[in-house]
Amino acid sequence: MINTIIFDFGDVFINLDKSATEKRLTQLGLNNQLANHQKKIDQQYEVGNMTTTEFIKNYQKLLPNTSEKEIKNAWNAILSDFPLHRLEFIEKLADEKKYKLILLSNTNELHIDWIKQHVAFYSKFKSCFDSFYLSHEINLRKPDSNIFEFVLKQHQLIPSETLFIDDTKENTDTASSLGIHTWNNDPKTDDITELFITKSDLF
Repeated sequence: MINTIIFDFGDVFINLDKSATEKRLTQLGLNNQLANHQKKIDQQYEVGNMTTTEFIKNYQKLLPNTSEKEIKNAWNAILSDFPLHRLEFIEKLADEKKYKLILLSNTNELHIDWIKQHVAFYSKFKSCFDSFYLSHEINLRKPDSNIFEFVLKQHQLIPSETLFIDDTKENTDTASSLGIHTWNNDPKTDDITELFITKSDLF
């Protein structure tokens, strides 16, 4: 019996355009030779080991002719709309108080700041969760197993009574290896509001 549901954020609640940032950065001059440097910068920023100022400066070293605004706009281009029906779904779930609700997201400061500015109901959304974990705040990121172990220990969760939902298979594979039930949702065909239909065998 599931008593805890752990949700990803991007492409579960807020829609993402995962190719948009890469396209924008390519237009600014990023190429394959710089890709490894870019990946290291991104991951360090995502776990809070780099400030936003340091992040921008590191990108400007890769792309010397770019402004801070251009980098920020490119970086945030991945973020799209947050459909209201998904907020209504999590609000209803929170009101029912049947499950412990946890958000676990690989999210950095620039992205969450953009969301706070552009998603009018962000505070309402956040308040639906018992705990709200962002990678840059806890210095851990998916798919590393230690982020899941952290959440399990923090809340004294039993993996077989826990469901984790994420659109990235690498992330759900790690959770599955720890005994957690998973739903690797496809954002093109699945919607979080269909949770209790799609995973009816668990509830």
